[in-house]
Amino acid sequence: MSLSYRHYGIIFFSLATAILHIMCAPYFGWLDSIVLNGFGSLALLGAYFLPIPYFQQRKHIVYWSIIAYTLLTIVLWVFLGDKTFKFDTTAAIGYYAKIAETLLLVFMGFDLPTRAAKRNRVQNTNS
Repeated sequence: MSLSYRHYGIIFFSLATAILHIMCAPYFGWLDSIVLNGFGSLALLGAYFLPIPYFQQRKHIVYWSIIAYTLLTIVLWVFLGDKTFKFDTTAAIGYYAKIAETLLLVFMGFDLPTRAAKRNRVQNTNS
């Protein structure tokens, strides 16, 4: 698999999201939903790019899972997150993570046409 700029963007912003969430572990503990969200982001990133046959065959499901997971994270933060922006607190990390997640969604959107085009090519060759 050759990587393009959109793939590097997906990798970078997924890792940024994961790191920002996992950085909260000393404040909330390893089993807090915020920290576990970071591990979930890493798992979905691995499912999207690693050459595991099970996930490669279901790439479109993994794609939409990343979209749904990221959107759910943003929506839950809007309703439940700490919105007091102070540089010396973990609340600021939430804002940085939402920026990374939004940019992740943008790069995932750039990757959507290639997924649809590949699926159409496969269907045309089978016809």
